[in-house]
Amino acid sequence: MKEFSRREFLLGTSIFGLGLRAGLRNSLAAPRGPHLEFPTNPRARLAVTSWPFREFIDSPNNPYRNRDKPGMDIKDFAGMVAKKFGVQNICPLAAHFHSTDPAYLDAFRQSVEQAGSHLVDLGLGGRSFWDPNKAKRQVAVEYGQHWVDLALNLGSPSVRQHLGGARGVEADVELASQTLGRLAEYGVTKNILVNLENDDLRNEDPFFIAKVIEKVGNPYLRALPDFGNTLGGGDTGYNERGVAAMLKHAYGVCHVKELVVTDSGKTYKVGLPKMFELAKASGFKGYFMMEWDGGPGDPYQGTEQLVAETLKNLG
Repeated sequence: MKEFSRREFLLGTSIFGLGLRAGLRNSLAAPRGPHLEFPTNPRARLAVTSWPFREFIDSPNNPYRNRDKPGMDIKDFAGMVAKKFGVQNICPLAAHFHSTDPAYLDAFRQSVEQAGSHLVDLGLGGRSFWDPNKAKRQVAVEYGQHWVDLALNLGSPSVRQHLGGARGVEADVELASQTLGRLAEYGVTKNILVNLENDDLRNEDPFFIAKVIEKVGNPYLRALPDFGNTLGGGDTGYNERGVAAMLKHAYGVCHVKELVVTDSGKTYKVGLPKMFELAKASGFKGYFMMEWDGGPGDPYQGTEQLVAETLKNLG
């Protein structure tokens, strides 16, 4: 057996030490991924978002309130969902909070606990994360950070950040990645995920979102697949491919809908069995959130039907 000289031994241990330190630096620099535990019981995996009930919710920030319909404070939403649908998980929208004063948020949190419910996501409005104006991108980051803080206080493991575009500017992967990367880094410090939804056909195309998430490479920046939003263009195949691309980057939440009604009044039907097949194939373990979107119909009846259809597909 060849014997190593002292010089060779010291050189080897020095190289090993450098490698060990480099590996340690890399492991410390890379954010650790989230570790949420999800239920396996089908009904326990259901959630309901407040968006379908926007005409009923009293809030100075809710432009969709219909005064011809009975009002509801978002504090009462969890109790209503638990009683009417037998679902214990919710996603309130930021615009549906009457206030963000500490006393109001404390009352909201207590009402959720009293209903035996939990927040699984918190829906935020749109901000321009790829605006050519650096100051506007900074505003987008600060807005997201503010609601990440509130999500932590409210017990939500994630926020859904909408992507508002800039007038006359195409969605920019590079700028969006830089800005959303900063928000994701902030999310790491609070252990709060940042979810991106395929909501708008121009600003939130599923393949654009997938590119941004891949470029950022932060496990706290994730996709929130919506089964129907990309179907608004009428292309079933594109919608299915887009949802599949989103599911590759999903973690905690997925939106379920069976109808999509466009602003022009066109209605498209989502093939729910195919969507659940894609979710199963992707290994998605998180929550399926009911987001009925059937136009002028009854959101209570529509949500009840979505719950039944989802349980059938999960059974």
